[in-house]
Order: sequence, then C-alpha cells, then structure tokens
Amino acid sequence: MDSAPGLVKVFAAATVLRRGATMLLDQLYPPTCLACQRPVSQAHTLCPECFAQLRPISAPYCPVLGIPFAVDLGKGALSAEAIADPPPFDRARAALVYNDAARRIVSRLKYGDHPELARFCARLMASAGRDLWDGNPVLVPVPLHFTRRIERRYNQSEELARALGKLLHLDCDPHLARRQRRTRQQVGLSGDQRRRNVSGAFSAHPDLLARLRGRRVVVVDDVLTTGSTVNALTNALRRAGVHQIDVMTFARVVIGLDLPI
Repeated sequence: MDSAPGLVKVFAAATVLRRGATMLLDQLYPPTCLACQRPVSQAHTLCPECFAQLRPISAPYCPVLGIPFAVDLGKGALSAEAIADPPPFDRARAALVYNDAARRIVSRLKYGDHPELARFCARLMASAGRDLWDGNPVLVPVPLHFTRRIERRYNQSEELARALGKLLHLDCDPHLARRQRRTRQQVGLSGDQRRRNVSGAFSAHPDLLARLRGRRVVVVDDVLTTGSTVNALTNALRRAGVHQIDVMTFARVVIGLDLPI
C-alpha cells in the first residue's frame, strides 16, 4: 500500500501547526527590532529606521584590510594603513561599518544574552566575505578566557562562527586556539595598550595542523577595531605552522571616511 499520500497529509498538518504556533508566539511576544527593540512585523529583522542606518561595506575596498574606499583607486590598490603597517593575516573582511546601529546589535549579542542574533549577523557576513570561502577553510572564533565565558554564558565570536558554518557548510573548530590568560577589556584602551594587553594571550592546539589537514583558517570575531586581538591570534596560529589566515568580522571601525548611508 502506498503511504505517500498519508505522509503528505502528516507533513501538511505539521506545517499548519508550526505556523499556528509561530502566530501564537507572535501574539504573546511580538517580534522586536534586533537593534532598538521596537515592534516589527517579522522576527529576526530590523525596523526600517535601524536598517537605513546600516552601512554595508562593499567594493571598492582595500584587498588586504577590507577598508572601504570613497572612490575606486584601481585594481590591487592598498589602503594607507595596509602599506604603513601590514597585518600578519592575509585578508580581512567585514559586513558593516561600525556605527551606532551596528554597535547596538553587537552590544545585545555580546552582553545582552541574545546569542540568537548571531544568525542575523552571519547572513550579512556570509555575503560580505564571499571571496574568503573558496577552498573549504576552517572557521576559528576568537576564544574567550574560560572565566569570562562562564560570566557571559557563551562566546559571541563562537556563535557567529557556528552560524556562519551552518550557512556555508564549513567546519567551525573553536578548539584550535585558546586564550591562555585573562586579558583586560579592550574598550577604552589606546592602540598601544590594546597590543600589549593581548600580546601572548593566545596559544594554538598542539594538534592544530593535523586537525586542519592543510586547510586555510578564517578567524571570526564581532568587531575589528585596531586589529590587536586578531593580530595576536594570527601570530599564535602562524607560530604553530598555519600559512593562510583570513579574518571575517561582523563590523569594523572605519576612521575618517564619510560614506553615504
């Protein structure tokens, strides 16, 4: 006896139940904007006002640091920052300029106990970093010290990396590196203080190369400010023998550049 019609009815009924449950939850707990928490019509989205404030980073940008250019400087043109102080990683990309709208999202993800925001962030990051995904790289989140992870309950960078991995079907390995000492919060520190704060803070897994099996690494973090943290992690991975390392963040600080919203 053919059971296909029966299965179709079961799946249809399950779909109706899921939709009904979603509608009931929306009535009890109306969806709100991910940034400002105003009511919105659909969950896991931004209100029109906050969405209009986002400043996506798209070409033209520095091929090394991912800093957006106000005008197209030609193929292969590097930013002044990349020329003056070349980073230890190969390429960095970010989905958004770090402004007030991006800051609100990052703050809720990082400190507001909302790990589910990583799914929204990852969708933007997947598109912005499309030139980093070839060759099946391994996603490595910037690790937290275990004491800080206990305090926050989760590592926002790991949540971003796992969400990216699911979207892109890439491996995420949060154990390839660890933060071997607890560092101060970077907020409020100068560039030099940031570098000294994270210097020597990271170490690589002793079986790093065996776990990678020759694949590239993409370091994942929430915000790139001066680059001190990802630089320190990149240096630890380089010392362990990793040759190709890129960086992907949700947002990055861009100084002295007035881009249209």
